Amino acid sequence: AQVLRESGGGSVPAGGSLRLSCTASASTYSSNALAWFRQAPGKEREGIAAIYPVYGSPWYGAPAAGRFTISQDNAKNTVYLQMNRLKPEDSAMYYCAAAASPASILNPLDYSSWGQGTQVTVSS
Repeated sequence: AQVLRESGGGSVPAGGSLRLSCTASASTYSSNALAWFRQAPGKEREGIAAIYPVYGSPWYGAPAAGRFTISQDNAKNTVYLQMNRLKPEDSAMYYCAAAASPASILNPLDYSSWGQGTQVTVSS
């Protein structure tokens, strides 16, 4: 089973920053796309950013909006999501997910392995 562990969530005021981490097993990290999604209460899960660590090229969804950056640390089998200039509407549960060959890299339906999520709360 693929294991993904997120960390780094928390509560920050609007305008603040957070860095989320997603650590995967070595095999998962090297052979999958890893992506960040978020889901707020009553809303659909939406794709934020994704990367194939073996290639290093990122994809971004609309929620990233030039404020979020995905990066990787191959030595730690970890993918990060740096979130800057946070807004109250960014408040959500943030999830890391893995998929071998997602048809649409930011479609949550194309991912079958998920972490437990980390909560981000941005106060106004």
